[in-house]
Amino acid sequence: MKNILVTGANGQLGQALKKIAADFPAFSFIYTDFNELDITSEEAVRNFLTGQEIHACINCAAYTAVDKAESDEELAFKLNFEAVLNLATLAMEHKVQLVHISTDYVFDGKSNRPYTETDSADPESIYGSSKLRGEAAAIGTNPDTIVIRTSWLYSEFGVNFAKRMRELMQEKESLNVVFDQAGTPTYAVDLSRAILNVLTKVWDVPGNYGGVYHYSNEGVTSWYDFAVAIKELTGASCKVFPITSDQYPTPAKRPAYSVFNKGKIKTTFGLEIPYWKDSLRVCLKNL
Repeated sequence: MKNILVTGANGQLGQALKKIAADFPAFSFIYTDFNELDITSEEAVRNFLTGQEIHACINCAAYTAVDKAESDEELAFKLNFEAVLNLATLAMEHKVQLVHISTDYVFDGKSNRPYTETDSADPESIYGSSKLRGEAAAIGTNPDTIVIRTSWLYSEFGVNFAKRMRELMQEKESLNVVFDQAGTPTYAVDLSRAILNVLTKVWDVPGNYGGVYHYSNEGVTSWYDFAVAIKELTGASCKVFPITSDQYPTPAKRPAYSVFNKGKIKTTFGLEIPYWKDSLRVCLKNL
C-alpha cells in the first residue's frame, strides 16, 4: 500500500482525486487543506512528514485567483513559490515523490503551435510568474519532482467556467464570451486519473521521471466555443455571442494561445487522453 498526501484537497483537483480514489485500491490517501497542514510553514511540513509514512505528495494547493493576484503579489508568491519550495525540500529529505501542478499561464500565449515542455516560459501575470517560480524551485531543489502543467481546469466541484456558464445560461437570455483566446479545457477527473497512473508507472517501472510535463484533454477550442458546447449539451436557450478580449478587460492578462503538445506525458507514461468535448459531456451529466 502506497500512502499519498494530497494538499489543497478541498479544491477542484483534490475533490476530483477523492472521486476516483476507490479505482486505485493500492493507494491510501491522506487529504489535507490549510487547516490540517500549512504548507507555507517548513516546520509544519517537516513535522507532518516525520510523523507518518508518506510515499508521494500531490500538491494541488495553490493561489489561483488570477486577477486578485495582480494586487496580492505577496500571498500569491507565498503559496505558489515558498510553499512549493518547502514541499520539494522536505520531499527530497523524506524520499517522498512530489507531483506538483502548474499552469499554462507560465507562457505568454504568443505561440502559433502547441507548446512543448522545452519552449521558453514568459508569463505576463503575477499568477503565471508565481507558478513559474514554484516550478523552478521544485525541480531545482528536488530534480525528482514531477511538474504537470494543465489548462482551463473545470469539474463538478468548486468555481469554474463550465459550472458558471451552466448557471448563467439558466438565468440570462444572452451571454458574451471571449472568442480570441484558444486552449483546451481539462476535466479535473481526467487529470486526477492521469496523475495516479503516472505514480503507478513511477513505482512499477523505476526510472528518472523528474521534470515538466503537459497535460490537458485532447483538441483545441476557444472560450466562446466552450460556452456554445455547454449550451448545446445542456439544451439551454440562452444566446451566446462572441467578443474580443479587449471588450472584456481583466486585471491579469490571459494567454491568447494555451494549447499544449502532450506527446511527452503520453509517451513516457502510456496515457490515453480523452477528447475535451467527450469529458465535458460526462461532467455536465454529473451536474
